[in-house]
Amino acid sequence: MGSKKVWFITGSSTGFGRHLTEEALEQGYRVVATARKPKILKDLEDKYPENVRIVKLDVTKPEEVRSAVSETIKQFGQIDFVVNNAGYGSMGAIEEFTDDQIRRQFETNFFGALSVTREFLPVLRAQKSGHIFNFSSVGGFVSFPSAGLYCSSKFALEAVSESLAGELATSGIRVTIVEPGAFRTEFNASALDVAENLLPEVYETTQQFLGWLKENDGKQPGDPRKAAQVIIKVAESENPPLRLPLGEDAITTIESKLESVKQDITPWRKLGVETTFEGMKAEAIGG
Repeated sequence: MGSKKVWFITGSSTGFGRHLTEEALEQGYRVVATARKPKILKDLEDKYPENVRIVKLDVTKPEEVRSAVSETIKQFGQIDFVVNNAGYGSMGAIEEFTDDQIRRQFETNFFGALSVTREFLPVLRAQKSGHIFNFSSVGGFVSFPSAGLYCSSKFALEAVSESLAGELATSGIRVTIVEPGAFRTEFNASALDVAENLLPEVYETTQQFLGWLKENDGKQPGDPRKAAQVIIKVAESENPPLRLPLGEDAITTIESKLESVKQDITPWRKLGVETTFEGMKAEAIGG
């Protein structure tokens, strides 16, 4: 089906990135699989020597991003699907993090994805085609106590993605935000960074959240291979969604948030509207 189309996937060594890379290769696509330690992906190179290229990439290093994009075009002459998947989760109350932890979280989850996207945009525009998949999370739509740093990095990515989709609306380039719930990946263990300045007597939420992650590790309801298959279906769809929640837990949590926002707004709507100058009628922003 996808014998000539090309995927570029960041964070291909584990989790969603690994499953999506494997699924795309099995379905006959060509894939540029990237990782900070490319040796981890050698088995894929042995199995799919014609269709996969393994590229070293730390998304926080602009020179490696430029090199990876250049190598992709040199190898395959095109790019069809760009997947910004590389990331990790910083867990703890906002006060418990060091400045360095805060910046590192955004450097990877937000600025790294932004860097890859911006580097590919001239190529995609010249082609007048392509599809960007930005991996957010249910935590990119709903924030949780002691997950605020991780969630804020994903909120920021969603905001950029939403704007980008509008900016590229007539260009032939699509944008999809992937919002997984709890899936059986390494996120709950090796992909976590715990706040360094823990204050357990102040923030019980941190230990509660870390305990929940540990307790559910290996028991998550989401199957990452099924998620990869859905993403590929979306990639081939004529009408792909801007937002793609994955997992019943993500969908019900997002629906609950939407209802909560409505309940917040409704009692105060009249007073909010009355702040308009007399005789003026305000239109929706951006509409």
